[in-house]
Amino acid sequence: MTIDLPATTARPTSDEPASSASLVLDHIAASVPVIASLAEHGDHIAAWADDLASRLGRGQRLLAAGNGGSAAEAQHLTSELVGRFDGDRPAFSAISLHAESSAVTAIGNDYGYEHVFARQVHAHARAGDVLVLLSTSGKSENLLNAARAARSIGVRTWAMTGSRPNPLAEVVDDAICIDGPSANVQEAQLVLVHALCRAMEPALKGLRGGRP
Repeated sequence: MTIDLPATTARPTSDEPASSASLVLDHIAASVPVIASLAEHGDHIAAWADDLASRLGRGQRLLAAGNGGSAAEAQHLTSELVGRFDGDRPAFSAISLHAESSAVTAIGNDYGYEHVFARQVHAHARAGDVLVLLSTSGKSENLLNAARAARSIGVRTWAMTGSRPNPLAEVVDDAICIDGPSANVQEAQLVLVHALCRAMEPALKGLRGGRP
């Protein structure tokens, strides 16, 4: 998919710096095919939605983590479950591990930053929960350690990453990998998060917040 630039926006010659307007349009044009590629993962996203909604309804919880922009996307997901995505419904348990600032800094100081999520997984997760890890590179050691910790205690592990191959996609139970530049992958991950929530919403509205 391509986007035609407005006729009023002139392309710079090779020896001229790009204008702000052309850089904006170039970024938007680059994001469109990356986001559109999510359609190829539609059945995969729907399967995640059905699985997660079922687990939440049984009183299990979602844990999520990421670094930088991916942390923001992970927190967006958990906020939609604890709050609401579309219309009123019960609240469901979802925790963003990177948002626990005192725990993150204490663990990072005492054990090293590569363990900031794994130790929280051991503290909070129970067999049957789901851990979602977001990364554009799929190489962050703290996420890899979290995935290994989760799998060791029977937690289902999912990853949203950039292109394969990458280490995180290989160590989790399941992954949705999006091809594209890092910034565009993060933008697509937000659409993925919203698509996941949209698909879960009908089932979640019929549940009681995981309480028996």
